[in-house]
Amino acid sequence: MMKGQLAGLMKQAQAMQDNLKKAQDELGDIEVTGQAGAGLVTVTMTCKHEVKRVAIDPSLLTDDKDMLEDLIAAAFNDGLRRAEAISSEKMGQLTAGMPLPPGMKFPF
Repeated sequence: MMKGQLAGLMKQAQAMQDNLKKAQDELGDIEVTGQAGAGLVTVTMTCKHEVKRVAIDPSLLTDDKDMLEDLIAAAFNDGLRRAEAISSEKMGQLTAGMPLPPGMKFPF
């Protein structure tokens, strides 16, 4: 491999790394809302899994404690699934253009 080609690949790799870091940072700003009980419990979190808000409909506060705990857990899990889906999509868009995917060979 020629020195210029190696330098070009290194430059591409650095740009990819910078783009991935930027995308990961942006995930901290994207919020998703998980819900359970037809929206009676909602959890808002970032795509980096930082919980911002938990909302519980007042009608649930007189109900069974175990059921409320289950709904809160379900809302958290729903939020995590939504955050993971967005994270996967965002990272997948970046890595789709990554130089030299597995199986690809140099053009010489």
